[in-house]
Amino acid sequence: MLGLLSTSPSGLEQLWFGLITVLWLGYFFLEGFDFGVGILLPFVSKDDVDRRVAINTIGPVWDGNEVWLLTAGGATFAAFPLWYATVFSGFYLALFLVLAALIFRGMAFEMRHRGDAKWAAWWDRAIFWGSALPALLWGVAFADFIHGVPLAANATWTGNFFDLVKPYALVGGLSTLSLFTLHGATYLGLKADGDVRLRAQQVGQRLAPITFVIVTVFLGWTYVTAHARHEVGLVPPLLPIAGVVVLAAVSWLVRERMEGWAFIGTGLVILAFFTTVMLNLYPNVLVSSVSPSDTLTIVGSASHRYTLEVMSWVALIFTPLVLAYQSWSYWIFRKRVSRPDAPSETPVSTNA
Repeated sequence: MLGLLSTSPSGLEQLWFGLITVLWLGYFFLEGFDFGVGILLPFVSKDDVDRRVAINTIGPVWDGNEVWLLTAGGATFAAFPLWYATVFSGFYLALFLVLAALIFRGMAFEMRHRGDAKWAAWWDRAIFWGSALPALLWGVAFADFIHGVPLAANATWTGNFFDLVKPYALVGGLSTLSLFTLHGATYLGLKADGDVRLRAQQVGQRLAPITFVIVTVFLGWTYVTAHARHEVGLVPPLLPIAGVVVLAAVSWLVRERMEGWAFIGTGLVILAFFTTVMLNLYPNVLVSSVSPSDTLTIVGSASHRYTLEVMSWVALIFTPLVLAYQSWSYWIFRKRVSRPDAPSETPVSTNA
């Protein structure tokens, strides 16, 4: 029977839970501002040139950011196959919506400049919804991981889609939606120029207090739940407190046009947010709302030790190379994007 086994996690199992956590943190930090830019596209743009300015700020990097998602999924499949299989069976509809949104969003970056204004307008809608849906659903999914899903013995899923959208999960989804949108606003303030930059700053000032309230509610709810369960989670109280304190400062940083610090601030809040979630989840990977004995743990879902050892060597060799390349691409495309940089014939998704 799966559940809270008496066997303690091995060092390799702990290592891979930690590495998968880092991969998700990297994905949400980087893809978070991609989602935010897409969500803000209708609100910071008055004409098509403005829209190209906004999109061109992420044009060279958005597909590289999604590599983190592929790597996190692949690492989960290899290190904790039962976790991977259970999530994909129970969260099938939600993950299908995320996948469809990401596909149409990627197509939109490539296709919007290949037709007339009406053609571009339809693809701009795909960018908006292809950014907003994943931003919402990722928060719902990770909130469900720690709050509990209808999981019975032997990782048998006994619920349906509506079991995933309980109040706690919805607050988690609204938290990531607002937080990623704010992250996108600070990124546009850092990378765009002219009117797009000014509008992004205005949006950021309005959105920061709303995001503060929603995220504070979610992190407080998460910590109270972890404390009530006693043995579940490793959430240190200073982590969520530090996150909301930094978030409270973002509005002032945006108002003072300290774009770099504002972007770092929203990034740190995202890291604190999802670190809190993952620490609260450990040593489980999927909490059962049916019975604590049916909760899926890292021990009960891990691959064989030999598999984890081989994966560790592969990660040790290739992870620095990937980080070096992505750092180089951000350095190459570090300049601001302004209206003269976005002529009508320029593709918006030129890659490094």
